[in-house]
Parts: sequence; structure tokens; C-alpha cells
Amino acid sequence: MNGLSDVRLTLHSQELTAGQINGPREVMRNAPSCLGRWGLFWHRLQTRRALLALTPEQLRDVGLSLEQAQEEGLKPFWRG
Repeated sequence: MNGLSDVRLTLHSQELTAGQINGPREVMRNAPSCLGRWGLFWHRLQTRRALLALTPEQLRDVGLSLEQAQEEGLKPFWRG
């Protein structure tokens, strides 16, 4: 490996350890990357409402318990 690759690997591993890959946008998880702040808030609001509307069978399909779904679905839209 050349020196540049070693530096990149070292920096990447430090970011992984610190949990800071991609900066603050990493918090978005599965939201489209083109969203601005208000778009992100709207996306969270809509997806959390949809999560609360799922039936127990649908929650089981995605691997969530009712308690987990309610905990995530009742979070305010401004919290990641």
C-alpha cells in the first residue's frame, strides 16, 4: 500500500470508531440524501406516522415489537 491509502484507512477507522462517518447527515439513516433540513423533518414525520399505523402482523414482518414501534413513532420529528 502507498502512504495515501494508509492515511485514508486510518482516518476512516477513526471516523468509524467515533461514529462520525458522513458528518451530521449520517443521522438520516434511510432518508434521501438530497433532503434539506425541512425535508428531513417532513420525511421523519411521515415515516413515523406510517410506523404507528402498522398492524402487529406488519410489525412482525419488519422485525419490530409494538413497544419499539411506539417508541420510534412517538419521537418528535426534530429528533433523529
